Amino acid sequence: MGFSFKGLVDKQTHEVSTLSDVSDMEKQDVRTKVLDKGEQDMYEYSQSQSHSPTPGGSEKYEPRTFLDEAEDDLYAVESAVEAKLSWFNRLAIAMKAETKGIEPVTEEERNPDESVVNAASMWFSANMVIAAYSLGGLGPMIYNLNFGTSVLVIVFFNILGLLPVAYFSVFGCELGLRQMVLSRYLLGNVTARIFALINVIACVGWGIVNTVSSAQLLNMVNNESGHACPLWAGCLVIVGGTVCVTFFGYTVIHQYEKWSWVPNFAVFLVIIARLAKSHKFIGGEWTSGPTTAGNVLSFGCTVYGFATGWTTYAADYTVYMPKNTNKYKIFFSLVAGLSFPLFFTMILGAASAMGAVSDPVWGQYYKENSIGGLTYAILVPNSLHGFGQFCCVILALSTIANNVPNMYTIALSVQAMWEPFTKVPRVVWTLAGNAATVGIAIPACYYFDSFMQNFMDTIGYYLAIYTGIALSEHFIYRRNSFASYNIDEWNDNSKLPIGIAGTCALIVGAFGVALGMCQTYWVGEISRLIGKYGGDIGFELGMSWAIITYNVIRPFEIKYFGR
Repeated sequence: MGFSFKGLVDKQTHEVSTLSDVSDMEKQDVRTKVLDKGEQDMYEYSQSQSHSPTPGGSEKYEPRTFLDEAEDDLYAVESAVEAKLSWFNRLAIAMKAETKGIEPVTEEERNPDESVVNAASMWFSANMVIAAYSLGGLGPMIYNLNFGTSVLVIVFFNILGLLPVAYFSVFGCELGLRQMVLSRYLLGNVTARIFALINVIACVGWGIVNTVSSAQLLNMVNNESGHACPLWAGCLVIVGGTVCVTFFGYTVIHQYEKWSWVPNFAVFLVIIARLAKSHKFIGGEWTSGPTTAGNVLSFGCTVYGFATGWTTYAADYTVYMPKNTNKYKIFFSLVAGLSFPLFFTMILGAASAMGAVSDPVWGQYYKENSIGGLTYAILVPNSLHGFGQFCCVILALSTIANNVPNMYTIALSVQAMWEPFTKVPRVVWTLAGNAATVGIAIPACYYFDSFMQNFMDTIGYYLAIYTGIALSEHFIYRRNSFASYNIDEWNDNSKLPIGIAGTCALIVGAFGVALGMCQTYWVGEISRLIGKYGGDIGFELGMSWAIITYNVIRPFEIKYFGR
């Protein structure tokens, strides 16, 4: 026969691959079904040939039957795949939005022009925001630390927190795996799905906290004239801006984050100028003793939680970089891109807070409206007036850059939890995450904003446990070798590590956190022994206990299950 089954399969494979919103798993299923069907039909054809009547007989074999049937089968497959393209996904493709989900990014899909600048600027903008500035003010205002002590805590604990973010970003470039899929290798399959659920909660939770803070600052603008932005409207503005960026996915996010830091940085420079001109900044008195030590630990825990908060997102934003990109260059570029904005904004927040310590009026603004009130006090009354209010608006909108990674990663985390969720397009989960954020943020503005802040402080402890388990697996059991990661097994439950050791480490680490945490609603038995008000060592205990537990159980898991 002059018929080539390979040509028919190649044609089908090519046509299916053009449907960019169909997952790699679905494409492979289509190819497998076509191949299986072809082999079966060829066998039937050979059998019919061996039992066919002689050429002179009354029956005659039609040689086009197999071709016709195969083409019919392929047409049916194409139609079935086409039917899976919802109108929403078609819209996303038409708008050039990213439709790829958690499937590994292949070499062919990567962007050869993407540089480390994109990855570094991503985190530069995400941290050059009011949220980091606000956190820096906690040192003097909440923990009674002077400016010098606050700066030392900010620098040291930020370094501890940002190193895992920079390190796991290297994995995304090397392996092409999203962070929550990579976690299946590092933590175990079951444990990774538990962390994916926690990550979803964290993404929404931090989005709520950030949105509420910015809405409160927007509400202060023009408040005296009676034309203030309502809190609910402020939430809609922030979340609406986040949707506009996250809907389009990876490429647009990187383009936005590449430049969004510029106006925010300009406003922070204005704050520095006004702070210097006001002469209200003081260094504060140096103190020592158990109580100061406890306050240092508690403030350090808060700083660490913010800096390392991107750890479970890290690889998501380097998967499209060429695999041959220098890994040291990625790591150190990320360290620089993370450290400068974190140091700068938090130290400036601490300096502004010291002004509130020395001036009762500024202190009252902080007491009534937190860091937003203090920022307003520095920029508007007896200061820059209308231009100062404009700066407040710019600073409030900076939250969009901080919320964007949350709302992009939430979609990938949902898909990583359970396979059926991958059938829902990424853009749908992104929109659902934004809807949940605004739906909770609006009532939170009026009724329970302090509860949300306390809740998110608690959620942050899981990052230390995650880091401890993941680094143990990579350095001890995978011997710091990327070759030990078989990418083809990313969704094979029979070959991935089960997660017995990881889950046990998570549980034991959580007990360590409970004993070591020091929050307004809970002071652990160990933490209360430090100073007058206690000292938060929750992340230290959680990480150390998780590491010990994991390395005790993991060898037995490998011995008896072989994976």
